[in-house]
Amino acid sequence: MIGKTSEVIEKMISYYNSDVRRINHFLKVHSFAKSIGELEKLNEEIQYILEIAAIVHDIGIKVSEQKYNSSAGNYQEIEGPPIAKNMLLQLDIDEDIIERVCYLVGHHHTYSTIDGMDYQILIESDFLVNIYEDNIKSEQIKLIKDKYFRTETGIKFLNNMYL
Repeated sequence: MIGKTSEVIEKMISYYNSDVRRINHFLKVHSFAKSIGELEKLNEEIQYILEIAAIVHDIGIKVSEQKYNSSAGNYQEIEGPPIAKNMLLQLDIDEDIIERVCYLVGHHHTYSTIDGMDYQILIESDFLVNIYEDNIKSEQIKLIKDKYFRTETGIKFLNNMYL
């Protein structure tokens, strides 16, 4: 499958404009998601969905901050999918892929409904980055690991990085 991940990255860099912190965040989440997905041997379509979702997962943050004066996950989940859909339609990405990406964007802070490896790996990848960015302490990291990490690769990365 010939993908458009680079085009999505280009669009997201333009979307975030000079917000380097947000740009670096999605690039790091994408990097972890790509690596974990490949090492866990996802099929090509699920890998593609995962990578696009990792790039756009926080797309709702800008509108959430403007509209609610908050970047809380629940607001991102509400505001993100329509923005992601519009962006991905402009890139002529298959609608079935867009639908799943938007589902992941709309649920990436909901940990009780994980229904696929793309979803699982997106959660793990976001945690791997957020642990560092939010300076989460080892006691909390152990709880996150036990509660949310399921893939062999994600656990290995978490252990090697933080524990």
